[in-house]
Amino acid sequence: MHPMVKPALRRGWRDLNTVQFGMTPAHAMTLGPMDTATGSFLDLLNGTRGLDLLRAEGRRMDLPDGHVDALLRRLAGAGLLDDAKGGGPDAEALRNRPEVLDRLRPDLAALSLTTSEPGEAIERLAARRSLRVQVRGAGRVGSALAALLAGAGVGVVDVRDGGQVEPWDVTPGGLPADAVGARRDETARRVVRAAAPDRAPRPAPRSPAGDADPGFSLVVLAPRDDVAVHAPDPDTAAPLMDSGVPHLYAGVVEGTGTVGPLVLPGETGCAGCLHRGRAERDPTWPRLVAQWQSGRQRQGRPCDIALAATVAGLAAAHALAFLDGRTPSSAGARWEVALPGLQWHARPVWAHSGCPCGAAEKSHARSASEEDAAHETMAEQGSSTRVGRPAAAARPAGNWRAHV
Repeated sequence: MHPMVKPALRRGWRDLNTVQFGMTPAHAMTLGPMDTATGSFLDLLNGTRGLDLLRAEGRRMDLPDGHVDALLRRLAGAGLLDDAKGGGPDAEALRNRPEVLDRLRPDLAALSLTTSEPGEAIERLAARRSLRVQVRGAGRVGSALAALLAGAGVGVVDVRDGGQVEPWDVTPGGLPADAVGARRDETARRVVRAAAPDRAPRPAPRSPAGDADPGFSLVVLAPRDDVAVHAPDPDTAAPLMDSGVPHLYAGVVEGTGTVGPLVLPGETGCAGCLHRGRAERDPTWPRLVAQWQSGRQRQGRPCDIALAATVAGLAAAHALAFLDGRTPSSAGARWEVALPGLQWHARPVWAHSGCPCGAAEKSHARSASEEDAAHETMAEQGSSTRVGRPAAAARPAGNWRAHV
C-alpha cells in the first residue's frame, strides 16, 4: 500500500489542533486533536512511499512508536485515505495508460469524494471501461449525453437514431454544424469517438430484431420527439423490460427538461406505471396522448440549447452514478426543470398495481417485510407505537448494479 491523503480535498488548519479537509459542506470534515509534527507528516502521505518508508520517516520525525499506523487508521476510517497503487489489476492497467488517465484525472478526483476505501475510486473508474451503454436518440440532448458518457470513460457508448442531421440538431458538445445533411447516428458515433479518452469503442451488436442487447449495462432513452419525452410509450421499452435491462429517460418538451425515471425492471415504476397513474388522476390523459401522437410533427420544437445541455449533464450524472454501483434519485422519480424559473422538482413515479412489470407487487412485499421487522424491533423494546408503511419510491431500489 502507498497511502496518500485524498488530493481532491483542500486542507487547512481551523486552529492549532484541528485540521479541516475539504471546503464544501457536502464533503468537508475535521480531524483532531492533531499536533504540529503529525500535521507536517501529512505532507508525506502523497502516494510516493510505502508503509515501511513512512514508518521510518515517522521515527526520523520523533513520532511515537505506532503513531504512523494509528494515524493511517484514523484517516482511512474517515474516508480520507487513498492508495496510489490500489484498485486491482484493471486499475493498474489504467495507470499504465497515462495518456488516458490524464484525461480522466478530474473524474478520478470526483470519485474519490464519494468512495471511502483506499483504491476504490480508481477501481470504479477502471470498471467503467468494461461497461456498455446505448443511447437512443441523437438530438440536442442525446448526442451531448452520449459524448459525456464516453468522455467519462464508459467503454462502449452506442448511439441509435434515424434520419439525417438537421440544422436545429446542432449543439455545442453534440452534433457539429458541418454534419448537417449527414446520417444522424453515424455523426453521433463520431462525436462519441472524439470524446472518448481511450481507443474508439467498437459498435455494439444488434439482436436479430434490432432491439437492445441484454448485455448493455444501461439504455438511455432520449427521444427527439417531444410527445415521447412527455408521455413515453410503454411498448417502446417492452424489450428492455422483458430482458431486464435498466433504462433511463431524458429529454426536453416545451421548455421543460426531464430526467428520469431510471427504471430498474421489476423494482421501480416504469413507463407503463407512469401512464396508468396519469390516466387514474386524469381520465382524459389517454385521449390527449392519442391526439398528440397523431398530430403533425413540428420542425422547430421548443428545446432551448442551454436547457438541453443542462438535461444532458444531469442525465449523464445519474447514469454514471448507476454505472458506478449507486442508486440515483431518478430511480422511481422524474426530475423536471422548466423555463424561465429553472427550479428542479422531483415527481415520483409510483409502481402501479395494474402494470404487468411487477414492481408494485415486489414493492408491497418489501414494505410488508420492513413493517414486520419494525414491529418486531419495537416489540423487543416494549414500544406500542404504530409503524406506517413507507412509500416505495422513497427507499433505495434493491441492490441493482451495472453488470460488466
